[in-house]
Amino acid sequence: MFTGIIEATGKIVAITPTQGDIRLKVQSDYLDFADVKLGDSIASNGICLTVVEQGKDWYAVDVSRETLNKTAMQQWQVGDVLNLEKAMLPTTRFGGHIVTGHVDTTGTVKLIKNDSRSIYIEIEIPSEFTKYVATKGSVTVDGISLTSNLVEGNVISLNIIPHTAQVTNISRHWKVATKVNIEVDVVARYLEKLLMSTPDNMSNSNHEGITLSFLQQNGFSK
Repeated sequence: MFTGIIEATGKIVAITPTQGDIRLKVQSDYLDFADVKLGDSIASNGICLTVVEQGKDWYAVDVSRETLNKTAMQQWQVGDVLNLEKAMLPTTRFGGHIVTGHVDTTGTVKLIKNDSRSIYIEIEIPSEFTKYVATKGSVTVDGISLTSNLVEGNVISLNIIPHTAQVTNISRHWKVATKVNIEVDVVARYLEKLLMSTPDNMSNSNHEGITLSFLQQNGFSK
């Protein structure tokens, strides 16, 4: 589990093919490796990956074909800068939103422009995922917890404050046509699952499931 608050950036120093998938090595002068051990999870551009090798200032992960196919990783190259976040602890301050590190889809940067001191960005995502992104709601982009300004059609607009641009890979990596990893709000996903539940697909047939009518009657929706 993660929060989407980036701890550090790191650089890809090796991409090694291994029998159909790859091993990725990431080096960082900024991430605190003191409490990192084999088997730990590190979100790398929003992808939850398991540490299988490590050194004083680097870690390596194995990446499956499923992850390669479903994320923007297939476009990564040696030298690319990644956003890094270690898995949160129970005592961690929850500064962002609930992030699982399970990428739902990829988006494409369509527009970048200055907006006073911030950066205005538009990202196009597949239309089937826009229902999970609310205006002024949370969305994870390359591992960063961000708030959507507006959702119009299948385009999300964002404003990036100077601090976020500085401590992430946005100012160094994002350009028009850049592919980015998108994770939608997990609460929206679970809510959809509950709304779609019926007696036929629930294990306990005595339950009717949660419906839109139920949510309205109990003050959860208008």
